[in-house]
Amino acid sequence: MKKIFIAVLFSLTAFAANAQKTFSLYAIGFYNQENLFDTIHDEGKNDYEYLPEGSNKWNAVKYEHKLANMSKALSDMGTDMLPNVGCAVIGLAEVENSRALEDLVSQKPLKDRGIKFVHVEGPDKRGVDCAMLYNPQLFTVKNVKLVPYVYDLDEDVKKDKQTRGFLTVSGKISGEHVTVVVCHLPSRYTTSYYRELGGRQLRALKDSLQKDDPKVKIFIMGDMNDDPFDPSMTDALGARRNIQDVELFGLYNPFWNILREGTGTLMYKGAWNLFDQIIMSENLLDKKQKRDYKTLTLYKSTVFKRDYLIQQEGKYKGAPKRTSAGGVWLDGYSDHLPVVVYVIKEQKNKK
Repeated sequence: MKKIFIAVLFSLTAFAANAQKTFSLYAIGFYNQENLFDTIHDEGKNDYEYLPEGSNKWNAVKYEHKLANMSKALSDMGTDMLPNVGCAVIGLAEVENSRALEDLVSQKPLKDRGIKFVHVEGPDKRGVDCAMLYNPQLFTVKNVKLVPYVYDLDEDVKKDKQTRGFLTVSGKISGEHVTVVVCHLPSRYTTSYYRELGGRQLRALKDSLQKDDPKVKIFIMGDMNDDPFDPSMTDALGARRNIQDVELFGLYNPFWNILREGTGTLMYKGAWNLFDQIIMSENLLDKKQKRDYKTLTLYKSTVFKRDYLIQQEGKYKGAPKRTSAGGVWLDGYSDHLPVVVYVIKEQKNKK
């Protein structure tokens, strides 16, 4: 019987039939930053509430605390299984601009690991974008593009409703072609239709990526503003609940079963939702349960929790500890919890 032991850094070792095998483990995460705004106005953007004179009184002290808090959480992600290493890749939502990202990766916990970022300025009226952090020792960036979210509306309405697109980053992990798509689908202030529209566009993007390279390993991650069982994820995107139900070139959503077990990423009226998901292509699955891990393979999926991310007292006890609530600055983190998936691959032993 094969036994796998987790070692420090990102090595796994298995012993079977007097043969030693070494495996590499990689963590891939997503985290909604809940309005990571700097204190400077961006021309053409409705960012006034996050200025010193705005409704949130967003000054340098609050901004510096936000950066310190988020960098701590981001650096801790993935360390449950990979101490001192953390995530190879983390998708982000609700980031204002590259300036805020530069300030974020300059924080000591991320700077010490040499974390870099990818960002393309999008058309969202509030100025919130998707972005991606990565450890260049573990993930090599090859290509970056922002695929727009397209409303099927008349042109005048489209101009007024422009929103964040799909940040698509192609690169390599352990020598394999990997593409990460980071998204933030329309909020629940709109109807389900617009999230389903986003799901269909993500599916078309996935099909296009697989047409270019059938072997590409795809991670579609983001704040979906829907749960895994909602139509945008199941019907429009086509993400399946069970591994055995995933068709060739299809998609698997491990967070469906995690939510059914009672774990979520954000709380509304005392109940958990799981809007933050990482959905992956069929070629990342061990459908036949061979456990040989010859290529990058899903190993584990989890909602990342720490006590400091949870409100410990008061009206919102038990919910994610957010930056502000009810007009009161809580010096917290985000109204969402992060999510992490781990992928594993056997490494060839050098002779």
